[in-house]
This record gives sequence, C-alpha cells and structure tokens, in this order.
Amino acid sequence: MAGSLTLRRGDRLVLASHNAGKLSEFQELFAPFGLDIVSAGEMGVPEPEETGTTFAENARLKAHASAKGTGLIALSDDSGLCVDALGGKPGIHTARWAGPERDFAYGMRRVEDALAAANATSPGQRRGQFVAMLCLAHPDGRDVLFEGIAPGTLVWPPRGTLGFGFDPVFMPEGFDITYGEMSSEQKHSWAPGRPGLSHRARAFAKLVESVIER
Repeated sequence: MAGSLTLRRGDRLVLASHNAGKLSEFQELFAPFGLDIVSAGEMGVPEPEETGTTFAENARLKAHASAKGTGLIALSDDSGLCVDALGGKPGIHTARWAGPERDFAYGMRRVEDALAAANATSPGQRRGQFVAMLCLAHPDGRDVLFEGIAPGTLVWPPRGTLGFGFDPVFMPEGFDITYGEMSSEQKHSWAPGRPGLSHRARAFAKLVESVIER
C-alpha cells in the first residue's frame, strides 16, 4: 500500500534505470512538481536481474533494489510491447528482443519478421499495446504500483527518429503518426487532470493523483 509514500517539492527520487531516454522522459514528466530526479546509474546502483514473470514483478525488483541501494524512495518503470498476433510477445522480454547490445533496429525487425510469419498483414491483424507498470518503493519495503496501457497498431517500415526503443513502429490509437514521429510533449500529452497519451504518461497520471503532494 502507498501508506505515507508521499512525494513533495524538493524531494530526491531515484529512477531505477540506466536508460538515458527513460530518465529524460521522467524528468520532463516530473518537472512541474519540483522533484530532483536522478538515475540508479548516476547513484552507482547496478541493475538487478529481471527474473519476474510479469511487469509488476520486474517493476518491484528494480524499485526495491534502488531504494535499498540508495536509502531513498525509488521509482521503477517496467514496460513493454505486447502484440496480439504474437500472443502478447515480446511483453516483459521487449528489451531482450533487441539483443544483448540493445539494438532496437534489430528488435523492430524481429517483431516484423514474427508478424510476417503469423501472416499478420492488415492493420486489424497488427494490433498491440504498450504497457507501463510503475513501482514506487520506500527503503523500508513499502511500495505501490500504477499501470498504464496505450493501444495501437504496428507499422512497417519504422517511421521517425524521436523517442527510443520500439517507438518508430508503434502508431497509437487515434493517430496517423508513430511515437517515433512525435515530440516528447505530444507523446506524453499529459497535464494535471488529463490522462495522457503514452502508456508511461497514463501510469504517471495515476501516480500523481495518489502520491504527489500539491
């Protein structure tokens, strides 16, 4: 339960990630609230092995590792692309589909090859969703989870050079451009009282309502 897991202006929050793109997105999201966001990498906390079988389990593993390693409240984000025609894959293994070097061009091609093998050629057969699970963890072991889901369609070839990961092949529902063609402001489309567009922004909106003191 959230309990007294409350974030206030001026608090330092550790993002349980070594991903520069993810850090940048969260720094933008938290900017209106005056929090100091640092990454686990900057704090010298190694990334734990993600042995969970769900987004929630892996989010908890990462958040608690950073909270215990720094003595600060930590936020983790476990997110992934779940493609209907692939039975929900790559799912929690999304980053692994990009290989050990995290080559997302290779990862996007791998998803496309899997869709081709499944004969998923029409837009209706190429539906999927990005899922984000945020975990806010206290060094004493308490935590709280927030989930965000953004449905859309997989496109090919990749479009756009903005964002990171699989953004260039994901066109969110209601749009004719991909995450990779959107500015970060458009991708998030988040403001107080508004849910946001991206999976991460939708989970973040729930976090704001629950734990940020305003």
